Amino acid sequence: MKKHYVSTSQASVRMFRSSWMEALSKVHFTVPLILYVPVVLFLLWNALFIVGISIGACLAFFGLGLFLWTLVEYVMHRWVFHYEPSSGWGRRLHYIFHGVHHAYPNDEKRLVLPPSTSIPLAALLYCFFSVLLSGAGLYVFFAAFLLGYLFYDISHYALHHFSFKNPFWRKLKHHHMLHHYSDATKGYGVSSAFWDKVFGSDFHKE
Repeated sequence: MKKHYVSTSQASVRMFRSSWMEALSKVHFTVPLILYVPVVLFLLWNALFIVGISIGACLAFFGLGLFLWTLVEYVMHRWVFHYEPSSGWGRRLHYIFHGVHHAYPNDEKRLVLPPSTSIPLAALLYCFFSVLLSGAGLYVFFAAFLLGYLFYDISHYALHHFSFKNPFWRKLKHHHMLHHYSDATKGYGVSSAFWDKVFGSDFHKE
């Protein structure tokens, strides 16, 4: 497997000549929480107290939203973020979206999705899911989907910058560090290794 440059520095490498584009590529890890927690609460409030979904249906749509997020996370990471086109502009685009993270994995300003990317993606996904679901079911489902995304983003930051004693987090960190420093063609799950086991991309851990 081809080895790529990997920095041990926590500093950010400049990616754009334009200052405003450079600023849009960086974000503090708390920004997704500030943006999306109110959205999650608004959706759940509407489903429970405005539309009036039953508790059973709420739990079912909530579980479905969380479950589907884990699959979307895996698919996006494996087949979108790690797709490397052969063209020069394609490789540049890949570097902007994900290659820079593998080259500078400890860059604390590029560990969660910036709003310039996450907001359009969230809007597109909401429109897509609204074709399949409606009303309170859609609200609860998408609230859970967003919570899954938040867990992914915040845990991704934590895996790179925190040390853990808890067995769950230690195992999750070990899994993700193997993806970065051992074999980037395996270990695509960040918040869970479940789909790596399903699709055969897990590591043989001792």
